Amino acid sequence: MKIVIVGPGAMGLLLAAFLSKSKEEIWLLDKDKSRADLINQNGISVEGISGNWQAKVKTTVDTQDIGPSDLVIICVKSYDTRNALMHAKDIIVENTSVITLQNGIGNIEIASEIVGADKVIGGVTNLGATLLEAGKIRHAGRGETIIGRIDAKIPVQMRNIREVFNRVGLPTKISRDIKGLLWSKLIINVGINALTAITRLNNGRLIEFEGTRRILRDAVTEAIRVAKRKRVRLIYEDPLAKVESVCEATATNVSSMLQDVLRKKRTEIDFINGVIVRQAQELNIPTPVNSLLVDLVKTIESSYDIQK
Repeated sequence: MKIVIVGPGAMGLLLAAFLSKSKEEIWLLDKDKSRADLINQNGISVEGISGNWQAKVKTTVDTQDIGPSDLVIICVKSYDTRNALMHAKDIIVENTSVITLQNGIGNIEIASEIVGADKVIGGVTNLGATLLEAGKIRHAGRGETIIGRIDAKIPVQMRNIREVFNRVGLPTKISRDIKGLLWSKLIINVGINALTAITRLNNGRLIEFEGTRRILRDAVTEAIRVAKRKRVRLIYEDPLAKVESVCEATATNVSSMLQDVLRKKRTEIDFINGVIVRQAQELNIPTPVNSLLVDLVKTIESSYDIQK
């Protein structure tokens, strides 16, 4: 199986490093030639809970180097999904599967529009990784990856993908309700990401302070209300308790949105809290807390140039 990971960020590098342990042909597709050359030369350097180790993965910016592929895994930021898929389009052929392992809601729809819904697999992962510098990551959290199609079908290719992931130490399952899983993950991100980006606190600190705990609960409650109105079946009986338990379980984690803010990069706020605000507006549901969080994060992004 020829597997291509698009985007050498923290998650893309972690997946590429683990998948390089398989007998499959693994590629990284980048948009930055100097970074691709660096990763080709030095490999991927991993530290953290899986130890200190190196992985060699072929990296390129040119899809002609790769050719037709069996599996393309999209690991870019949600706002780059469309551009990444257009870049990768030449390696996506009739029997190619495309997995989106990204934050937020909307990536499956973008991918389906570009490559066709029959090729697209949604996914959520509880793996944790932090980008230290180009080609270097910290493996920060273990967890399972769950994949599935919106139409709930389980084709043979998807079972093969699961087996490859499991063989290299990435526990993976298949779900017939990927929409419910994506929304359940979204609600966790709604409670944690924007608040950490604004306060610059690690995940666990959010529930230590009265103010942030109250804002977290209000943001999550608004998101749950939207999900219920949309008749999305969330996988947690008590989503609010789940968000707080995730804060505890990932207490020392620096959320992906806080990592973006610290690097003065664009965040995925539009695909997380922004999704809740937009869908709530369509349903005439007030979401004052999520609206405020979106406005604050966007203000932080817009003022990077004048921040110390």
